[in-house]
Amino acid sequence: MDLRQMRYFLALAQERNFARAADRLHMTQPPLTRQIRALEDDLGVELFVRTSKGVELTEAGEALLAEVPNLLALARRAEERTVNAGRGMSGKLEVGIFTSSVLDVIPALLTRFHAERPNVQIGLYTMTKAEQLEALRERRIHVGFNRLVPALPDITVDVVLRERLIVGLYEGHPLCAKAVITLRDLEDAPMILYPNQPIAGLAQEIANAFQREKVRLRIEQEVEDVLTCIALVSAGFGVCITTEPAMNLRLPRMVFKPLQSDNLRDVELACLYRKDDRAPALRAFLEVVEGFQKTGSPRKLNALEYVTPPQRTR
Repeated sequence: MDLRQMRYFLALAQERNFARAADRLHMTQPPLTRQIRALEDDLGVELFVRTSKGVELTEAGEALLAEVPNLLALARRAEERTVNAGRGMSGKLEVGIFTSSVLDVIPALLTRFHAERPNVQIGLYTMTKAEQLEALRERRIHVGFNRLVPALPDITVDVVLRERLIVGLYEGHPLCAKAVITLRDLEDAPMILYPNQPIAGLAQEIANAFQREKVRLRIEQEVEDVLTCIALVSAGFGVCITTEPAMNLRLPRMVFKPLQSDNLRDVELACLYRKDDRAPALRAFLEVVEGFQKTGSPRKLNALEYVTPPQRTR
């Protein structure tokens, strides 16, 4: 008994007439008659009693009629789910992120993807760069977002955009009077660096730039994420070099200034995924990323936005 035979049986059971059932199925009567006889032979029972006006269901036929609509509905649902999953319209997308990645572009990408494919479940996991690479290789996530990822044989590193670097100061710091800050201005200033992790990242880039420009770098604290970094700066523990999206944290007593340096201008934000991963949901998401790369652009901030501190409640 196959799905085609069940559809034929259901049409005949509802129409109670071979000619009407055949017309409904867009076929001639003889093939329908043969299929019903083959179904009865397979089951070893009689499903219909032939009458002068058409057919009537036997007790066995009534029993089958009670099940066939559900079976056909399940088959249609399975077909739809299979097709949707194959087209990336359903299923899951597991995404690895890091703290500051949720401050600007990535939420916009995920929102756009969810609007286009609302039946795809999105899982978000905060991970370090090393954890993301491990999770990708173990197939626990489909895609990750991070910065300064080295070239790898099994992982594609696709640059989404480049985020401009800025200087974060606490309100009242002497450098707040300057319109633009250089690394020389930051010599011996207590610096809060992040991320503090095994794989080289923004902290290492900053250290390298200070060394290339022959400026002394005074490290006050090394922390794991941008939120901790900005919170310490806001509390007056030091200054920091961070990316534009950090401004979205809007912590009190923070002032942001443009950074002027030939060695430290911006930093890439990239999405990472396995080169051999053909998951339809991932491929659909990468189309959204590609669309952003072609039409989107990082938020551009003017000088006034940098130098105006948040209003404090009195």
